[in-house]
This record gives sequence, structure tokens and C-alpha cells, in this order.
Amino acid sequence: MTSGGPQLSEAGYILPLKWHDDADLEPLCSYLEELSRWIPVLVVDGSPPEVFAAHARALPRAVRHCRPRHSGCANGKVAGVLTGVQLMEREYLVIADDDVRYTRAALERAVALLAGADVVRPQNFFPGPLPWHARWDTARTLINRAFGSDYPGTLVLRRSTLQAAGGYSGNVLFENLELLRTVRAAGGREIRADDLFVPRVPCSAPHFRRQRVRQAYDDFAQPVRLAAELALLPAILVCLRKPAGLAALAAAGILAAEAGRRRAHGAGVFSPGAALWAPLWILERALCVWLAVGWRLRGGIPYGDSRLRTAGHSVRRLRRMRAAGGHCPREDFSVPGVAAGEDPAAAFSAAGRA
Repeated sequence: MTSGGPQLSEAGYILPLKWHDDADLEPLCSYLEELSRWIPVLVVDGSPPEVFAAHARALPRAVRHCRPRHSGCANGKVAGVLTGVQLMEREYLVIADDDVRYTRAALERAVALLAGADVVRPQNFFPGPLPWHARWDTARTLINRAFGSDYPGTLVLRRSTLQAAGGYSGNVLFENLELLRTVRAAGGREIRADDLFVPRVPCSAPHFRRQRVRQAYDDFAQPVRLAAELALLPAILVCLRKPAGLAALAAAGILAAEAGRRRAHGAGVFSPGAALWAPLWILERALCVWLAVGWRLRGGIPYGDSRLRTAGHSVRRLRRMRAAGGHCPREDFSVPGVAAGEDPAAAFSAAGRA
């Protein structure tokens, strides 16, 4: 643990959840049982009524459980996060997806790093043995590390900073990037903790396949990356007539992924053969980014019962909006159903699990 920083006793854990079946409920409950011994846990659950009721019965008694209260957010995860930020009355907050599995040591270090930051970005990884699609997705992680930092399924932040920013937009696809940029636009400091490794459970193969184009659509929030990835398919098509060129492109991808694997002590958690999957991921992205362009032209990527056109707002735009006297593009940051001056925790007790 990093000495001198905030302690777990000052922190809270928010898990936004929306499930349509409970195939993974037992392992999640086991994790939350252990987690709740270290830190207060709040599950903000947007699942259908019958699934919500099953969760209320199954979750450990120490875990608080409630509905999201930001119905204006097209992105359900953001609705869960904003609700949790209001109801979890701790300054230091850990926000994590349902597949994230913190160890106590990683949790303590993540919270302690907030001594010098407003938001901390850890590094997720899949512990072995890995199914094929987790190896494939690890290649994406390694390439991200080679050219900067990866975007994990968990962030750690100061509650007061996000509240001062007025929350963040609930109508974007790349919600973690939006949160990070909102904090930076408000003058907050981000720490990219590329050597803070937090395990993550691999998704199912069908879920992995469904996410391919959606992840590519995130690049509309990163124009330079989008341009580079749009150039991949033409480059591959040219190289098809030159096998040496195709081999060179594949080798470049492997070398880049290997550089990412070795960066910031990554070789300790990423297997030596992980970089060999990079050419497959590059081919996937070369195709999927053009499919994402097609969805953009049709009005946005499907998300739940709606479509999301905006992947994320730039820091420049968010700063302009603040300079104009507004907040980031978002819905009202207050919690619906909580009257002015009312204690959110008291309101929570009426809506949460008995």
C-alpha cells in the first residue's frame, strides 16, 4: 500500500449493474461478500424487476442495493454511477464494472493514490488460464499500453471533484473516457497507474462478439486514433498483393503489443505469447471501424432501446461549456426523488434492499 494517502475507511465502492440473467450471480456475490469486509459497497441495479428482486435476495447483507435514479441518461451505466455518487457519502470512490475483481492490496493502493490526484486509472488484466477471446482482447490492451494507456472497467475518484463538475454526460457511449475528460476539464488531475493491475473476469464469447463494433465506435471520441484505424483496411488491401508487406504489418503489430506488454511491469501479468494475437485484433479493428462509420451515418450505434451518436466530448468542448457558465453536457445531477435538503442516505434506505 502507498503510505500517507487516503485509507479504505474513507472510501466507498460503487457497482453499476444491469443484468437480464443471473448466470454469473454466485461468483459476483462471493466477491462482494469478501469486498464488503474491506469497504462499504453499493450496487446500483438497473435490472428488470424480477432480476432486481432476485439480486435483493441473493446479495450479501452488508451490500447496499438500490435502483438508479437518473432516468434521463441514455447510458445506463452513467445513471448508476451518478446515483451511487450521490448516495455513497464517502469522499473517495471506487467505481467498477461487474467483472472487475479487486484484491485488497490493489484497492488500498488505488485509494491511496488519490492523495495526489482527482481520478486514478488502473490497468485491468485477465488472469489465466484464458479463453481464446480473452487472449484476443488482451492484444487490444497491449497495443493501447504501447501508445499510451488502456481504458479499464474501473476508475477511482474524488467525489467532491465530480460533484463540482456537475456530473458527466449520460448520453455518450464511451462513458469512462467522458468521466476522465470531465474531471480534467474541471481542473482535476488524472493519474494513469499503468502498473496497478486489477483482475477482470473474461466475458462470454457471444458477448465478446457483440462488443466488436461498439468498441470501434468509441474511436469517434479519439479523432487521431480513428484516422489511423480507418487507414488500416486500405493498407491491408494493398499488402494482400505483397506478402512481404503483409508480414511486415503483422510484425509491426506484434512488436508494438510486446512493447506494451513490457511497459510498466506488464510482463508480470501478461503472458509472453499475448502479443502474438495482435495481428488478429488489428484485422478486426480494420473491419469494425468501417462498420462503425456506417452506424454513425445511420444516426448512431444501437444501445439498449435507443441509439447513441456521440462517443464522447473533447476536453476542449467541456472546458468551453464551463467557461460559458455551464457544466458538461449531462442530465440534472441531483437525485430524482430526493427533496432539496434531504439526506440522500435517508432517501436511499426507503428505496434499497430490506
